[in-house]
Amino acid sequence: MDALRIVEDEVREQIRHRGIDPAEDPHGVRQLVEAAVGEYDRRSMVTALPLIGPIDRAVKHVVDAVAGFGELQPLLDDAAIEEIWVNGPSEIFVAREGRSELTSITLTESRIRDLIERMLKSSGRRLDLSSPFVDARLLDGSRLHVVIPDITRRHWAINIRKFISRAETLEDLVKGGSLSAEAASFLSSCVDSGLNIIVSGATQAGKTTLLNCLSAAIGPRERVVTVEEIFELQLPLRDVVGMQCRQSNLEGEGEIPLRRLVKEALRMRPDRLIVGEVREAESLDMLIALNAGLPGMATVHANSAHDALTKICTLPLLAGGNISRSFILPTVASCIDLVVHCVRERNGSRHVSQILAVGNRVEADTIETSLLFEQRDGTLHVTDSAVFDIPKLSPEARVRLTRSGAVA
Repeated sequence: MDALRIVEDEVREQIRHRGIDPAEDPHGVRQLVEAAVGEYDRRSMVTALPLIGPIDRAVKHVVDAVAGFGELQPLLDDAAIEEIWVNGPSEIFVAREGRSELTSITLTESRIRDLIERMLKSSGRRLDLSSPFVDARLLDGSRLHVVIPDITRRHWAINIRKFISRAETLEDLVKGGSLSAEAASFLSSCVDSGLNIIVSGATQAGKTTLLNCLSAAIGPRERVVTVEEIFELQLPLRDVVGMQCRQSNLEGEGEIPLRRLVKEALRMRPDRLIVGEVREAESLDMLIALNAGLPGMATVHANSAHDALTKICTLPLLAGGNISRSFILPTVASCIDLVVHCVRERNGSRHVSQILAVGNRVEADTIETSLLFEQRDGTLHVTDSAVFDIPKLSPEARVRLTRSGAVA
């Protein structure tokens, strides 16, 4: 047994003896570890015990083992790593700056189960044969997703998506090169005017980050209610109430889906509704809420701004056979004002590539649209054909688009 394992066992015994909860008292645990490592280092100098090595490194290792997530904790602490996924005991990958890397970390099957059990402890969610999938949020805000056999072929499949936001406002996106100053000024005025905005893009394209930055333009006196499957949004606002879905219990009861949260949000006096991600029939409830005069924003997975609009027109049909396109199309046309599309390039960079204005008219089952901004030569520009009027646009935003030629 090596020195680190000896100290780790000693610290665990002291934690059990003193009744310390590492999750609630991390500072106390660290003090305990520092004392144990120091004492072991002194003993190893005068006995046959194996040497422990650099003190700082030993303390970090033991703290990670007893109060963190063991071998995965250094990956979680690395600010450059965006996502961690485990395909098997010796197949642990990370995404750094949008590119995947195979790590040198190796775990056993039992160790993986122990780490997942520890991760789920604070979430209140379960993982077993009757519920082989789980979505949960770690204490640091990372999103955990796990799938177990026999849904997977052999090993547990684990994804930990870290929310690393390097931007909090639209101005931050401009500084980072993800958005042009002209488009940022326009979007800020659109949010302030209460326009309904859909943010679209592929996985890891920066949709949540952009939604957070758009939310920063909401007025300070507005009350915002957010609904999500798992808490991911971090709005820089004062009056915010966030709600997330809940799994069913062992008896198959108590599940709270996103549709229920959208309905409950309307009873909470919101000035603005934000849906973290629209995937299924909850899109109908969102459209009904927006059609009642409540401003809102949401994200959706799509390949382009036009595809996102098509998807928003299709998803409500999942709500039931009594929902028809003859109802959905004019509802979408009257509710949705803008679609902002994000992309992630192969080199890992993320940026806004399109801003689409959605009109009120529907002809031949097609909603009138106009592409206001489009990326050309690596920069977001006002399109030559963007001569479109947005009814709810404030005078300030209208002036900004008029000056740039986007609105006649």
